[in-house]
Amino acid sequence: MHLSDATATDAEAVETDLALLPVGSTEQHGPHAPLGTDSLTAQAVADAAEAAYDSEVVVAPPIHVGVAEEHRDFAGTLWVSEDTFRDYVRETVASLAHHGWTQVVVVNGHGGNVGPLREVCARITRHDEADAWAFTWFDAVDAPEMGHGGPVETSLLQHTRPDLVRADRFEEAADGGADGWGEWVSGVNLAYDTSEFSENGCVGDPGEGSAERGDELLDEASEALAALLDRVARR
Repeated sequence: MHLSDATATDAEAVETDLALLPVGSTEQHGPHAPLGTDSLTAQAVADAAEAAYDSEVVVAPPIHVGVAEEHRDFAGTLWVSEDTFRDYVRETVASLAHHGWTQVVVVNGHGGNVGPLREVCARITRHDEADAWAFTWFDAVDAPEMGHGGPVETSLLQHTRPDLVRADRFEEAADGGADGWGEWVSGVNLAYDTSEFSENGCVGDPGEGSAERGDELLDEASEALAALLDRVARR
């Protein structure tokens, strides 16, 4: 059940303590992919997992702004501090728990959220009236070519939201992008901002992806998330 689509009466009738909370970002993804890529992909994985899971689960509205200051030099990027982000996630989980949805899996689509989510989910589980875990979809699939706005994210969008992908800009994205994330010396990444190593914010060649690859990724990610839900339900 999607809370955004349900009435209060519908929500009251739900018999589950499981909830999914999609979390993404509003940030640049090169010249070819939308600013909402991370939220769109997190939502798509959460939706697919709800369909794949053999029992009821509540799907909360997504959190669209995350920890993304590294993309600040590109127009349209929005970000909040790690403290603000953690507080927002924690209080959202608390409100879910207030209605009995006390087992919450945060479905994440943005790399910058990973560290703060791990910390806040542990804090919630240790100290609040809920248990929470962070699931980052691209860490749960076979995606060595992840990049940023690269073939992995772009493929998932080509499958789920092809209307938002500017395929005519793939060559531009690859030409002005980077092959890797940052400048690494002695195990240290010297770059803090994406603009330091990528002219247009892209990392990887989105032209190497496809809608077919996106279909495979969505299946893999949603099956992994459904398996996690099953394990959480049996705790």
